[in-house]
Amino acid sequence: MSLVSAPPVHRHSTVLAQRADPAASEGGKLYRAFATLCFALFFLLLPALARAEVNIQEVKSKKGVTAWLVEDHSIPLVAIRFVFDGGTAQDPAGKEGLVNLMSSLFDEGAANLDSDAFQQKLDDAGAEMSFEPARDGTYGSMRMLSNEKDEAFGLLKLAVNSPRFDQEPIDRIRSQLLSGILANERDPNSVAQKRWLRAIYGEHPYARPDEGTKESLATITPEDLRAFHRANFARGGLHVAVVGDIDAATLSAKLDEVFGDLPQKQTLAPVADVTPKLGQQLEVNYDLPQTSLQFAWPGVKRSDPDFFAAVLMNQILGGSTFTSRLFEEVREKRGLAYGVSSDLVDHEHSHALLVTTATRSDRAAETLSIVRQVVKDMAENGPTEEELAATKRYLTGAYAISNLDSSGSIAATLVELQVDDLGIDYVKRRAAIIDAVTLDQVKAAAKRLLSAEPAIMIVGPPLAQPAGGGKG
Repeated sequence: MSLVSAPPVHRHSTVLAQRADPAASEGGKLYRAFATLCFALFFLLLPALARAEVNIQEVKSKKGVTAWLVEDHSIPLVAIRFVFDGGTAQDPAGKEGLVNLMSSLFDEGAANLDSDAFQQKLDDAGAEMSFEPARDGTYGSMRMLSNEKDEAFGLLKLAVNSPRFDQEPIDRIRSQLLSGILANERDPNSVAQKRWLRAIYGEHPYARPDEGTKESLATITPEDLRAFHRANFARGGLHVAVVGDIDAATLSAKLDEVFGDLPQKQTLAPVADVTPKLGQQLEVNYDLPQTSLQFAWPGVKRSDPDFFAAVLMNQILGGSTFTSRLFEEVREKRGLAYGVSSDLVDHEHSHALLVTTATRSDRAAETLSIVRQVVKDMAENGPTEEELAATKRYLTGAYAISNLDSSGSIAATLVELQVDDLGIDYVKRRAAIIDAVTLDQVKAAAKRLLSAEPAIMIVGPPLAQPAGGGKG
């Protein structure tokens, strides 16, 4: 979840209620019945899933490359996930979109293989390879058949160490990215999101568009891409996780094959910490039947001692899809929106708590007021003992479903645990950490994060009446 790279207003439901109270309709009754059944089945599964253990080994190669490994020889597949520190926040001013463009080119030719030859080799090996940019990291992943791992790891080595960045694929991918930029210029939510980031972050790199602009993309050259690759792809900023049909000794050799010849140290530009500029209301007026609402309150760092108290509070406020306070007040009681949620956003240099929803434009002022009132009540009174106990049970059990349900999700989870420096035994310790959080700590987190005046963005027609609800 990301305030700066994948705005929740685009991920959560922006479909608005077309009826005055959809929850009270026949469709709404069926919806609630189905949701209740799903949650009942889910909680029946939680004890078994919570007991599931993942045996994580630390593997260190001869050249000093470290990976976390989960062996699973039940199926002949191997998944690798890795990240190099430094993502789109490293885009030079005037060359925004560089990391995004680079990430699309690693399977477009490497070493002596041009684009067509490289992709044919991938197909022959039965492997899937992808690279994705994020604000604070450049991610890569590959899935392969274990009996083809030599060929697959060989191709990954070429992509990581010797990408070609040929002009033809650069121009082709750049053209595709430009098409997306032009389409976004006609999309009200995309336009609004750019304004929101500028309002929240000012001149900080987090305010820049990940995809770049028409002007910035046009300036990016093959040498720009090669220069960033040299600066970014180094062992010192690398985190790796591997899951599947491979043993530690074999993996150790493959780590050196793929990453062992990279430079030791990265050369990254410093990025300052930034506090989101709250206490402002941004109205982006469009003649739309639906109005999107986005709120930002202070967040909490992942390393903060109060982090899990904030996580539990957020889950009760709006993190749970069907049982949160925001869902109950906005959707169930009033039918103002189909979806409303809150999310803790934790980036390397900024943190926030976001609330997002969308509603019929003639009820936007009412929805805004209700959201602020729910947040105000949480800030002043916190959750109940019953809410906290239920949320602890849910978060303990749901972790296996959300994070450990496939080789790819396990690898992704292990990489993020490394990035956050949580320790190789975190999965085993997590339940005890959550259970130890007290009601007073959660109430203190609610007061600390939600007592500030939020930043608010309204995308749609001008509000039918002044926004109320008091300080949230």
